[in-house]
Amino acid sequence: MRVVSLLPSATEIVYALGAQDRLVGVTFECDEPASARADHRVIVSGRDTSAMDVAAIDAYVRAELAAGRDLYTLDEGAMADLAPDVILTQDLCRVCAVPTGQVDAALTHLQCRADVVTLDPMTLDDVVASVLTVGDALGSTDEARLVTTRLRERLAAVAAAVARRPHPRAAVVEWVDPLFTGGHWIPDQVAAAGGIPVGMHAGTASGPGSWDALAATEPEVVLVAPCGYGLEGAAEQAEVVARHLPSAQVWAIDGNAVVVRPGPRVVDGVEAIASVLHPGAVAASDLVRRIS
Repeated sequence: MRVVSLLPSATEIVYALGAQDRLVGVTFECDEPASARADHRVIVSGRDTSAMDVAAIDAYVRAELAAGRDLYTLDEGAMADLAPDVILTQDLCRVCAVPTGQVDAALTHLQCRADVVTLDPMTLDDVVASVLTVGDALGSTDEARLVTTRLRERLAAVAAAVARRPHPRAAVVEWVDPLFTGGHWIPDQVAAAGGIPVGMHAGTASGPGSWDALAATEPEVVLVAPCGYGLEGAAEQAEVVARHLPSAQVWAIDGNAVVVRPGPRVVDGVEAIASVLHPGAVAASDLVRRIS
C-alpha cells in the first residue's frame, strides 16, 4: 500500500500506527517526527510566512481566500509519480491544509483512483476516533485500537487526578491580531484537563472576538496557542494577551505541537493544560510557559 498524507496530523497518526513504511508523500508542514519530510517526498508547498508578523499573516490569508486563491500548491506531477492507493486529507480548514475538493480535482485530472480519506474531527472524541479511521484505511485496525486505548487511558488518568479539585475558568487564544479564540476540540481539551471552558467555540471553528467580550467571561487562566507557532512564538503572542487581560494568569503553550493539530498529541496537550490548571496534581510540562 502506498499512502500520501496531505495533513500534518494524519502524518503523525501514520507514524503512531507504525505504518510509516507505507508513507510515500507528505506536505512541507509535516514536521513530526522530524524525519517525516526527510524520508518522504514533499508534494504540497505553501508560502513562507515566517518573516511576517501576526497581523500581516492574517491580512495575507484573508486576501488570498477573498480572491479565491489556494494557500497551498499541490504538485500533481509528484502525485502521479507516487501512484498512491490512499490519500489522507481534510475539509476542516482551508488555512491549515489542502481541502478535499482540490485533491479530488487533481485525481480526476490525473485519472488516479486512490481512496481519499477525509478527516474532519470537531471534538476531542472525534480526534481520537480519527486514529481508527486511518487505521482501517491502512489495514492497521489492531494497531489503531491499541493506540486509541492508550490515549483514552491517559485521558482517564488526567480526569481521575483532577476530579476532586476546583475547576478554574479557562480560555485558549489562537491568534491575537485580530483576536481568535479556540474552537473545534480545544474547549474539550480544557474540560478534559479539569477546566471550565469560557470564551470559546465548542464543536465549531475557532472564531473572532473582542478583548472586552473575552474579559467579560472572567477567565482565571488563558492559554495562548497560536496556529502555526511553537512555544517561543506562543510566548511572544502571550505577552499581548497579558496586556489585555491583566487579571488572568496567562500561559504560552506549544500550540502547533499539542493543541491545533488534531492528532495523537492532543492528549499531550490535555496533560500540559492540566499541569497549568492543577499544579501538583498533574506532572509539570515543558510544553507550557507562564507569562503573567
